[in-house]
Amino acid sequence: MLSGNALTLCADKALYLGEIPATGWHRHAAPVLLLGLSGRFRLLLPAGRVETCHSALVDAGVEHVFDPQGERVALMYLEPDAPEVRRLRPVFARQGPVIGEPVPRSVSRWHTEQRLHSFDLPALLGRAGLPELQPVDPRVLRSLQRLREAGEGVPDRDALARSAHLSASRFNHLFSDELGVSFRSYRIWTQVRRAMAAYRPDGSLTEAALDGAFADSAHFSRMFRHTFGMTPSSVLRPLRAVNLLG
Repeated sequence: MLSGNALTLCADKALYLGEIPATGWHRHAAPVLLLGLSGRFRLLLPAGRVETCHSALVDAGVEHVFDPQGERVALMYLEPDAPEVRRLRPVFARQGPVIGEPVPRSVSRWHTEQRLHSFDLPALLGRAGLPELQPVDPRVLRSLQRLREAGEGVPDRDALARSAHLSASRFNHLFSDELGVSFRSYRIWTQVRRAMAAYRPDGSLTEAALDGAFADSAHFSRMFRHTFGMTPSSVLRPLRAVNLLG
């Protein structure tokens, strides 16, 4: 069984396991699977909607509050160009941007944890037969690669638009149409993700902030709260491990 808080990141997914406090209102730039490992959690949504469930899929850009209610949880974040997300697009289109109880309860906790470790989302959802969608526009894929592989700085919209031979406004539209999230939101998401990947339990948040190309730890903290509804210290300080795959 899993114990302690741990963060695992791979090329197009990230997994946080452990106990976290209730969040404030926030919205991600990537879809997320929320899973209660020891009990049910509460999900607050606009217009006063409240869901109490063991699992939920929340699409990118959906404002929400996540309250684990003291339970141990798994949060699997999916990059918007991940194959699994492309396969889920028609599901979100049919069922809405928030899908309650997508993970069958009949699956044992041991099997659930094994599937989490291997990032086997189709097996978790019981949706292995979903067809693949058309690939992401290659200009957008190149822009994603440049964002993710940037060194000390992070390319801005104008630089990426020029490299794609598009106007800035046309690049914005293409990016959001292909990925379901605005370029600005995703650029911040990329920086936060880079900072988390750089964090070490024996290191400092300031060092992680600089690795994420933030001006300072205060800037990192503001963007982290905007992205996750929590302070970076409340999420990262309890970590026993940060694992990077691939």
